[in-house]
Amino acid sequence: MSSLSEPLDLPCGVRLPNRIAKAALSEALGDADNSPDERIVTLYRRWAQGGYGLLITGNIMVDRDHLGEPGNIVIEDGRALARLTEWTKAAHDGGAAIFAQLNHPGRQSNLLALGHKPVAPSPVPLAMPGAATPRELTATEIEDIIDRFATAAAVCEEAGFDGVELHAAHGYLVTQFLSPLTNLRTDEWGGTAERRMRFLIEVVRRVRQRVSPGFAVAVKLNSADFQRGGFTEEDSRAVVAALAGEAVDLIEVSGGNYESPAMGGSAAPATRAREAYFLDYARSVRREAGAVPIAVTGGFRNRAAMEEALSVGDCDLVGIARPTVTATDAAASLLDGRAATLETHEIQAGMRRFLGRLTDLKALDGFLNISWNVDQLHRLARGLEPDLGRGPLVTALAMVRRNGRVSFRPKRGLA
Repeated sequence: MSSLSEPLDLPCGVRLPNRIAKAALSEALGDADNSPDERIVTLYRRWAQGGYGLLITGNIMVDRDHLGEPGNIVIEDGRALARLTEWTKAAHDGGAAIFAQLNHPGRQSNLLALGHKPVAPSPVPLAMPGAATPRELTATEIEDIIDRFATAAAVCEEAGFDGVELHAAHGYLVTQFLSPLTNLRTDEWGGTAERRMRFLIEVVRRVRQRVSPGFAVAVKLNSADFQRGGFTEEDSRAVVAALAGEAVDLIEVSGGNYESPAMGGSAAPATRAREAYFLDYARSVRREAGAVPIAVTGGFRNRAAMEEALSVGDCDLVGIARPTVTATDAAASLLDGRAATLETHEIQAGMRRFLGRLTDLKALDGFLNISWNVDQLHRLARGLEPDLGRGPLVTALAMVRRNGRVSFRPKRGLA
């Protein structure tokens, strides 16, 4: 049996049948009420036949008034329980475990939604054109968001998910609390590294209180945000050590954010040559993690490199994301020897000299690649095959059309 084929038993008792996870990809397949419909079931039924030990959903938001992008699925209560149950059944019918990735965007609320006021730990705007300055959350609102994560997790367990993954990476709200660049508070939620991590720890504890001992609670954590003065690898190691003292079943390592998109696939050639972008960091936190398994997502393409990382103990689970868009059976192809290397598709913006004067091309390329993959997921969800010939202009127009909706409905709660 290869390292990739070995099952992985999580501390809570959930068994993953192998060591390959379909990592989170933002599907944006919610209906008009931001609930799942038959499209997400169709998509996950296809992935479930692809040989993965674990399927991690894309962003599921905990508040309808704060979306990362239009089309995000939201879980605030049990209104969509029947469809959520169909979703988990599709995964289980194929033999895979499934985790729901829970998230709140904070200041990374849909950047193209006019008239929307995002919220954040502190009023620090995203360093991107058109980004609104967020409103600082009150202590009462912070407690409400923590409760929202816990409520969503309880609904997920009722719907048959095997666990949840709390998104503490890529610049979203939990990351905003962790980073000294975005958390300027001096109350109990900021001011020191320990208080900046309190929001994440409280979310983990509240979720664990609301679910059964056999339900998995995972965390996706940045190794760093790759910004001067921001969340560092030293900070991240301290968070891993704190999480190891909680009832956490898996820590998935990633990195970057919208301002510095290390997770977006536009890595330098030298980084790509090292295979997994965050493997060195994962290796460095094995002691802090203790008995908590570590997953690494970002850059893994070669089967031999995956086997090596697992066999020497650098990580316990390999996450692959973008290759699963154009090859939904990527895991099976690795496990049965049909593929030694996974292929990905990457596009770049045109008119680079002109656009380079207006914006950060690396960030723009990151957004384009995310949008290209979302377009392909929407095709798969309609029962179609990926369109590899889809270019950057069509992708950009689709991105604006999908994300540029203006909502005039009354806001409530944290708006």
